[in-house]
Amino acid sequence: MFYRENGQFKTSYADDQALLSIKQDKWFIWLVLAVAFAVVPMFASEYLFRAILIPFLILALAAIGLNLLVGYCGQISLGTGAFMMVGAYAAYNIAVRIPELNILVVFILAGLITTVVGMVFGIPSLRIKGLYLAVATLAAQFFMDWLFSRVKWLTNDSSSGSVSAPVVEMFGFKLDSPIAKYWFVLAIVVLFALIAKNLVRSNIGRSWMATRDMDVAAEIIGIRPVYAKLSAFAVSSFFVGVSGALWAFVHLGSWEPLAFDINRSFTMIFMIIIGGLGSILGSFLGAAFIVVLPLVLNQVPIWFGIPISTATASHLEFMIFGALIVFFLIVEPHGLARLWAIAKEKLRIWPFPH
Repeated sequence: MFYRENGQFKTSYADDQALLSIKQDKWFIWLVLAVAFAVVPMFASEYLFRAILIPFLILALAAIGLNLLVGYCGQISLGTGAFMMVGAYAAYNIAVRIPELNILVVFILAGLITTVVGMVFGIPSLRIKGLYLAVATLAAQFFMDWLFSRVKWLTNDSSSGSVSAPVVEMFGFKLDSPIAKYWFVLAIVVLFALIAKNLVRSNIGRSWMATRDMDVAAEIIGIRPVYAKLSAFAVSSFFVGVSGALWAFVHLGSWEPLAFDINRSFTMIFMIIIGGLGSILGSFLGAAFIVVLPLVLNQVPIWFGIPISTATASHLEFMIFGALIVFFLIVEPHGLARLWAIAKEKLRIWPFPH
């Protein structure tokens, strides 16, 4: 009843190709954007910006990039942390060595450098797939850990590999307040989400999905697997590289290679599986789940007045978090995005059962 598209006719080619063809979807997206840009900055605290909103947005961007590769093209990657590391250190080197460059240009160049690196490590996908490809991309993680820990030029001669980002400044304005950082990251994430949504609806997106479903059949109907797989690695790496630069410059401020270790790669995989493979919305939902749930679990003993030590609370947090992931994957293996789709189907006929 609330989500009924009956009577909404598509009377032109533009209507048929619209990004959101149903009025309720358009209203919902505009409402979410209005709340995110205008309402949230009015009421959110500094802690909420620093601990939840900004990390959530940046990790959602990285999840979108990984979902393009894994969810839409079917190429498994365990090197997301490494590609975020490349983006972070590439942005740092560009910003330090060419300080007059606009920060947006710095992030774009960092994304392009990550694209080249991602395509290099994506070359094995032309010959291997599945778990073998996952192991090949895992090599990127170990190689980048070694590279940025040992090659001092990449860290501006820092002995430990730890570096500090310069102040983020754009068009003469310093982005040093939590609200300014939040608006900056939010605008970039919205833009990249829109690009990703249009990409998966285009010819290149269809070639990714055809390759994912059956690469042999895709080749028979004229799709070049080499082009499809490498383009997926390139686009995915660009998204992840920009997110790595944002994570380092906007969220961390100073970092070392351990900030992008193998745990980061596994976390990103968890995000897209929990959120929903092959879904832009699922990338946001998975990032929200991974960012918010540990904080909620950490606060539960305080809410109920249970006197436990910080170490015990930390251990319980990991155990409950892992158990919830397993439970959720058993109950709904298609992710949170599927639950949202089911809810929309129910709203079409509510309050009637059929």
